[in-house]
Amino acid sequence: MLANNWYNVVSDIRNDVVFQGRNQKYGAYQLRKEYNRTLAIIVLSMVAAALLALGIKYFIDNYKPSEDELANTKIDITQIDLTPPQLDKNEPPPPPPPPPPPVMETIKFVPPVIKEDAVEDEPPPPQEKVSETNVGTQTQEGSGDDNIQVPTEESGSGVIEEKAPEIFTVVQEMPEFPGGPMEMMKYIQKNIVYPPSAREAGISGKCFLRFVVNEDGKISSVEVLKGVPGCPECDKEAMRVIKSMPSWKPGKQNGKEVKVYFQLPINFTIK
Repeated sequence: MLANNWYNVVSDIRNDVVFQGRNQKYGAYQLRKEYNRTLAIIVLSMVAAALLALGIKYFIDNYKPSEDELANTKIDITQIDLTPPQLDKNEPPPPPPPPPPPVMETIKFVPPVIKEDAVEDEPPPPQEKVSETNVGTQTQEGSGDDNIQVPTEESGSGVIEEKAPEIFTVVQEMPEFPGGPMEMMKYIQKNIVYPPSAREAGISGKCFLRFVVNEDGKISSVEVLKGVPGCPECDKEAMRVIKSMPSWKPGKQNGKEVKVYFQLPINFTIK
């Protein structure tokens, strides 16, 4: 491959003939001319790297520190004091824990069990004792605090909460605007104000709203389900008109006035 003859593609004799009269400053001519030199550099670099790796491995395997180096080596043997720090005698002691809450005296409720040869394992308490104490899941002595109050529905100190009225979507008698749907459309057309910015920009579309008709017919919880694209002023105007409506005829379920959701689209069209 390194022979300088005609059959060698990197031979100077062959390249001078093949590239005669052509641009010889770059391209295939320079690659072929520098091939032998580049190959030699690569081979020598690989041999040098291999020898360096072998030398480092030999040095690591055979190197041992001398006795003088071991004698001059210093090892830090500083002891760490692990004894806990002493508390300051002048420091006040921590406050005592809060006293436990008062315990209300109760008597364990024992459900009756019918057996053929019944033997009373635990006799029931006397009637006088039951009438004076509270019934619980276990029998325990009270703390003697007479200020403990049992939460009752009348006292209002318990966890009994009034359930919020249900809001229906469909009822037997749906709520209605005074005078019917036609009067509602007339009211909207009369009171709606087309936003000037939307009119100038030529924006139109539908605003879909949802609100609640309460038991007394008043409107509440007005919200926009889908607004007019690019016109939040139109959505605000539609909500304003809905909130300004007079009281409706409330919806009824089983003859009783109930809260009902109502959906209504308002169309904004430039005429």
